[in-house]
Amino acid sequence: MKLQRMNRRALTLGALAVSGALALTACGSDDTSGGAGGNESAPAANSNIKCEDAKGQLLANGSSAQANAIQTWIKEYTASCKGVQINYKPEGSGAGVTAFLQGQTAFAGSDSALKPEELTESAKVCKDSQAIDLPMVGGPIAVGYNVPGVDNLVLDAKTLADIFNNKITNWDDAAIKKLNPDAKLPDTKIQAFHRSDESGTTDNLTKYLKAAAPDAWPYEPGKAWEPKGGQSAQGSSGVAQQVKQTSGSISYMELSYAKDGINTVAIDTGAGTPVEATVDNATKAIADAKVVGKGKDLALELNYATKAEGAYPITLVTYEIVCEKGNKAETLAATKSFLGYAASEDGQSKLKEQGYAPIPAEINAKVRETIAALS
Repeated sequence: MKLQRMNRRALTLGALAVSGALALTACGSDDTSGGAGGNESAPAANSNIKCEDAKGQLLANGSSAQANAIQTWIKEYTASCKGVQINYKPEGSGAGVTAFLQGQTAFAGSDSALKPEELTESAKVCKDSQAIDLPMVGGPIAVGYNVPGVDNLVLDAKTLADIFNNKITNWDDAAIKKLNPDAKLPDTKIQAFHRSDESGTTDNLTKYLKAAAPDAWPYEPGKAWEPKGGQSAQGSSGVAQQVKQTSGSISYMELSYAKDGINTVAIDTGAGTPVEATVDNATKAIADAKVVGKGKDLALELNYATKAEGAYPITLVTYEIVCEKGNKAETLAATKSFLGYAASEDGQSKLKEQGYAPIPAEINAKVRETIAALS
């Protein structure tokens, strides 16, 4: 497991060390405050990227879990399409959906598909149509922890539910000992952190807890954290930073934020072996998903209670949300061009390098077809 963790860290670009309105822009390649990567040299023009007369500024907002993927795509894309500036603010899925439904952005990023009422509301900004969900980024939601002396930790759904619901409050609790008989668990108070902002990552974690441990998790899944108690932080980068600096802590974050200093939990799903939070194990779970959206909407249904060997159950799919029709004329070409690159084989191939899971080929083919038909 240590070797897997070292490999995973080596693949991770690292969390974006911000918690608010980080702007990822075309002209940020030498900007150490955020954007396309500090002092790294800008990539050369990519012949796989089709600019399609795209120009102007694209504004987008949403999921912080996908920010590292968006960062890489922007850097690659704008090296080829110099007439486009892209400003993505990773303020959380809830903020992203709200901004999109208010007509403020060209697209939104969300770690969960639009709700029926949000689809209905989207008709106000999508002329003669509704918004659609395009699965673009996959990956495991890692449960990160900081317990000195404990490098390997196994938890199951019930134990996780009891930890986040403040029923288990110390690391040497009998339930944790039973799952980790060889670990030297300290008599240390558990410091459980959750997201303070509305988050699709929270939505996916709570869907897992509800599906896999319904008796231990009495709350309905959602983007807002319901249990009382615990501590909170803004964004994936915020909870990751709290885990890294707080002894006895535990939280949940997209895998690319579990960088050096953060160990991750292996999940006992009932399969033969506890499952690590890895890209390949997340892909096994996503491949089992079903398309449940109607028409051109490609919303997926994941099996959070899976017991399949090697399938990591706490997995999210991040969607880019756009209008099927009625997109703003001044940003339509750039939206199609940029999202087309993100969904391309080249764009998807960049994901695994950072701890994300590419969308399975069969689903991704439908995504590319849908993007090409946006109007």
